[in-house]
Amino acid sequence: MNKHTHRLFGHPSQKGMADATDNSRFSAFNYQFTMARRYFFSRKQKTVINIISWISLIGIAVSTAALIVVLGVYNGIGNLTQTLFNSFDPPLLVQPAEGKTFHTSDIDYATLCSLDGVTAVSQIAEENAWVTYRHNEAIVSLRGVDSQYPKITGLDTLLYEGVYVLKSEYGGYGNDSDSLSQPGINAYTYFLLFGAEVYYNLGIREASNLPVAVHIPKRGVAMGLTMEEAFNTGYAMPGGNFYIQQDIDNMYVVADISFVRQLMDYADDECTSLAIALQPRAKVQKVKKEVAQLLGDGFTVKDRMEQQPIYYKVFRSERLGIYLILALIVLISTLNLIASLSLLVLDKQRDIAILRSMGMQRQQVRRIFRLEGVMISAMGVVAGLLVGFVICFLQQRFGIVKMGSNFVVSAFPVAMRGIDFLFTFLLVMGLSSLAVLFAVRRSKI
Repeated sequence: MNKHTHRLFGHPSQKGMADATDNSRFSAFNYQFTMARRYFFSRKQKTVINIISWISLIGIAVSTAALIVVLGVYNGIGNLTQTLFNSFDPPLLVQPAEGKTFHTSDIDYATLCSLDGVTAVSQIAEENAWVTYRHNEAIVSLRGVDSQYPKITGLDTLLYEGVYVLKSEYGGYGNDSDSLSQPGINAYTYFLLFGAEVYYNLGIREASNLPVAVHIPKRGVAMGLTMEEAFNTGYAMPGGNFYIQQDIDNMYVVADISFVRQLMDYADDECTSLAIALQPRAKVQKVKKEVAQLLGDGFTVKDRMEQQPIYYKVFRSERLGIYLILALIVLISTLNLIASLSLLVLDKQRDIAILRSMGMQRQQVRRIFRLEGVMISAMGVVAGLLVGFVICFLQQRFGIVKMGSNFVVSAFPVAMRGIDFLFTFLLVMGLSSLAVLFAVRRSKI
C-alpha cells in the first residue's frame, strides 16, 4: 500500500479502531435502551413502581389529548366568529384618511373596479342615527349600501326574518326630495334590515305594517328647538332582521344608500367608504397594496383584521392564555413521572451497583433511567395525540357535544391544525424531558 492509499483511506489499524469504537458505542446504547425497556415492560412482577409509571403515562396522554381538544374547539369557535364577522365586514374597506366623506368622481373609480383580483366594489354611506318605532327608540349605526353589497358580504343569506329588499318601486311610506319629515306616497318605498337585538328592542314583529322613523342631525346647522329644525327625518318599512354577531346585532341597521344620502344631504356620488370584494384566490395584501397605490395617501385601506383590531388582539391573547394554562396542566402531570423515576432508582440500587462493578460509568447508568423517562413521555404523547385526534374527528363528523338551540350552530365547532399537533408534541416532550433530567440528576446514582 503506497502513501497515496494511506491518504485516502487512512492507516488500516486506525480505521479498525474507529469502527470498533463506533460499534462499542452503539452496543452500549442498545444495551441501555434494552435495560430501560425491561424496567418498564417487566412482566415477571408488577410493583407499585410499575403502576406509578403507567399512571404517569396515562397522565401525560390525558393532558396531551386535552390540549388537542381544547385547541381544536377554540380554533373552531374562532373560525366561526371570523366567518360571522366576514359576512358583514368586506375583505377590503377604503376610507378617507381625513374627513368623513369623499366623492367617487374624485378617484379613478373605473380602474379600481377593474383591478386584478377585484370582483365588486360597493359604495357605503354610514352614520349614527336615532330610530323610533311607536313608543320605542334606539341609537344605531345606519349603513346605507348599494346593489353591489350582497356580492361582497353574505348578509342576504343571514336573514332570520324577511327578504333582502332595501328599495321597492311600489308606492308607500318613504322619502321624497321635497319633504323628508312627513310620511307619504311617492315612487319608492324604502326598507330597513335590522340587527336582531335592535329589531326586538324596538318591538318590531314580522307582521308589523307601520313605518320606522329615522332621525339624523342636520349637517352644518346649529341645534334647533324643534325636531324639524334639528333633524332630517325619513320613514322606511321594517324589512326583516339578521343574526350575525352580538356586537353587530345590537348596533347596525342596513338601508338603501339613496335613503341615507337624502337624510344626510349627500350628493349622489358621495359616500363614507368603499367595500371591495376579492376573487377566492386573490392575495389580500397584494391587492390591498395596489388599491392603496391607486388611491394615494388621501385614503386608508383596511383588511378584515384591521377592521376588527380589538377582536383579533383579544383572540390572540386568549389563545396565548390557553397555551399557558394547558402547559401548566402538562407540567403538573409530569410530577408523576418524577416520582416514578425516583422510586425506580431507589428500587434498582442493587442493579446499579452491579452495573457499576462491571465498569459502566455513572453517566451511562443515568442514561438508562433517562431513556425510560423519555420512553414513557413519548408513548404518552403519541397516545394523547391519537386520542385527541379521534375525539375532534368524531365531534366534527357527528357533532356529539351540543351547544343548545339558541346558538348559530347546534354543536361545538372543531378545527384541527397541524401546527397545534406539532406544538403540543414539542411542548409535552420538552416539559417531560426537563422533568426526567431533574429526576435523574437528583437521584442517588
